[in-house]
This record gives sequence, structure tokens and C-alpha cells, in this order.
Amino acid sequence: MDKDINELIENASHKELMIWAQDCAYHVLTFFEEFHQSDSRPREAIESIDKWMNNELAVGEVRSLAFCAHKAARESLNEISMYAARSAGHAAATVHVKTHAVHAANYALKVFMLSEKDREKEYLWQYDRLENIKKRTIT
Repeated sequence: MDKDINELIENASHKELMIWAQDCAYHVLTFFEEFHQSDSRPREAIESIDKWMNNELAVGEVRSLAFCAHKAARESLNEISMYAARSAGHAAATVHVKTHAVHAANYALKVFMLSEKDREKEYLWQYDRLENIKKRTIT
């Protein structure tokens, strides 16, 4: 992979990383929901990021939803759905600590690797997504 995402991550604002982590988690959410149609915990965790940015939730509430997504991961039926739920949990945790964004992205990459999808294509999507967020976000 020619594009090194680390420099983009290092120079991204907290807000940019939250948006990116949310996008990465949404990108793999269907892999969780395919096996757990009635479990909304990862989706609620991902959606809590927007609610926090709109002052509808406090950081503590978002953290609780992140923990719920991680509990869903522990209860998952297989590794693919587990990693998708972990991505959601780390995306929500990015609201509290920005370094969680990398974990959200890495778990999304693991989903693609295990599902035999194109992991490199996902990596490039993540890189391009963060690059585009940085171009349009006012911090």
C-alpha cells in the first residue's frame, strides 16, 4: 500500500477523527447486522457521535453506548460480526479519546480481511475518506 495513513491521522483534528471513525464503523456495520438483526447496540453507538456533536448526548452517555457495542462484540456469533461491533465501539469512544479512531479503522480492516473482501481497497477507501474529511472540515 503506497499511501501512508499515519501522517493524515497525526495531522487530523479530534472532530475529523470522530467523523472518520464513524464512517469506518458504518462501512462495516452490515457485517454485524447480518448476523444480529435485532441487536441495535453497535448502530446506537455509531449514531451517538452525531448526537454528541449536536449536543444531544453527554460524553458519559456516548461512552456507555460504546461499552454496549463492545458487549455486543463479546456476544457476537463470529469474528466478523465481533470486529464490526468493536469498530462501532471504538468509533463512539473517539468522542472521549481521539486515539480510538485508529482502532475503529483497524477493526473495519479486519472485517474485510476475514470476509475475504478486498482489504487493500478498504484501506484506500479509509485513506481517501480521511483525506476528504480533512479537506472539507473546519475545526
